[in-house]
Amino acid sequence: MVEELLTAAIATGVAAVVYLGAAARVVKQYERGLVFRFGRLREEVRGPGLTTVVPVVERLRKVNMQIVTLPVPAQEGITRDNVTVRVDAVVYFKVVDPASAIVAVEDYRFAVSQMAQTSLRSIIGKSDLDDLLSNREMLNQGLELMIDSPAVGWGVQIDRVEIKDVSLPETMKRSMARQAEADRERRARVINADAELQASHKLAEAAEVMSEQPAALQLRLLQTVVAVAAEKNSTLVLPFPVELLRFLERAAPSPAATASPENPAPAGPASEGPGPAEVDDADADALDGAPVPDALGGPADGLMLDAAPPEQERDGLRE
Repeated sequence: MVEELLTAAIATGVAAVVYLGAAARVVKQYERGLVFRFGRLREEVRGPGLTTVVPVVERLRKVNMQIVTLPVPAQEGITRDNVTVRVDAVVYFKVVDPASAIVAVEDYRFAVSQMAQTSLRSIIGKSDLDDLLSNREMLNQGLELMIDSPAVGWGVQIDRVEIKDVSLPETMKRSMARQAEADRERRARVINADAELQASHKLAEAAEVMSEQPAALQLRLLQTVVAVAAEKNSTLVLPFPVELLRFLERAAPSPAATASPENPAPAGPASEGPGPAEVDDADADALDGAPVPDALGGPADGLMLDAAPPEQERDGLRE
């Protein structure tokens, strides 16, 4: 009798252990458990820890409550300004309602992935290229709203959406590089012109100060010579100011003052006619037969001769 009772107790214990092994479930801290009894969802959501279900009758479904990182494959589209681009993104979401995530949608991960791809294509078609490159924060917010609207009914909350990369065609990259280069060259020219304007104002002020003291210009010239000579150059270019040349020209004596009294001028003014040296032999022979006037200016034979003007006399002698 005792042996039978002992055998029955052992059998009962073994059955209890087997039952507990089949019915016991462990739910982790970041998970929640949903129990289906004959396919019907129980309202109670099992929390983390050890829980039991009725074997064969009930089935436990665990749902991960962690934030899921879902990469969105690169999507190719045409922007609003007719530029072909490839854009890829990443979506961060988590399950906030385990029952809706399991019952309302077949596979919430796949549903969120497809919705993210569709929304990304829509964002590409509504945006310009400049917005995709520089104004990503606004696009991320718009993409998050487009994905979060249907995901609310799936028990999923979109935590964050980020556009990772925007791939451009090579021709567009070269065009943008040329545009950036032209813009930088324009800014460089503007800065250079502004510097020249400021330098001209400063030089005008310096010239006004130096005009009051001419010696300052000479000192500045000597400083320039010293700065050039410090470079150990083999050739030194020394500029002379125009004022110095004018000063030397004024200080030089005139040619009339430098003429020696031993060498007098050969002839008088042009109005007095040519000097003796200018009369050739033929003209001298022609003058031998002419009557010579006396001291009073009349001719020797008493006849008055009309004197030709000096210009006509000079022209006749030259002929």
